Amino acid sequence: MLKIIKTEEEYELALKKAYLLMQENIVLGSEQADELELLALLIEHYEEAQYPILPPSPIDAIKFRLEQLGKTPTELSKIFGARSRQSEILNGKRKLSLNMIRKLHEVLNIPAESLIGAY
Repeated sequence: MLKIIKTEEEYELALKKAYLLMQENIVLGSEQADELELLALLIEHYEEAQYPILPPSPIDAIKFRLEQLGKTPTELSKIFGARSRQSEILNGKRKLSLNMIRKLHEVLNIPAESLIGAY
């Protein structure tokens, strides 16, 4: 019988059960498929509560996006207009302004939520 996962031991057992179910040749709509789907939801709920993933800082979000695009931090000067401003922001000496957030969102396609978070 499936129930809310409350302990690490229950979590480990749920993972093992899910793994075993995934090894079987499950037919969509079957009892086993429904059990696996419910088990996955219970596991996800437990993981979100026990192992939350915090959003990145705005600086980390910018650096990560630059890396994804294969760009160097100096290319931020084109967005901010001054190389010194780019350096101040990446070193945490200056916070992003609303205009900077808009430009980073438009030019680099960084989610605005990532840019307005805590440093």
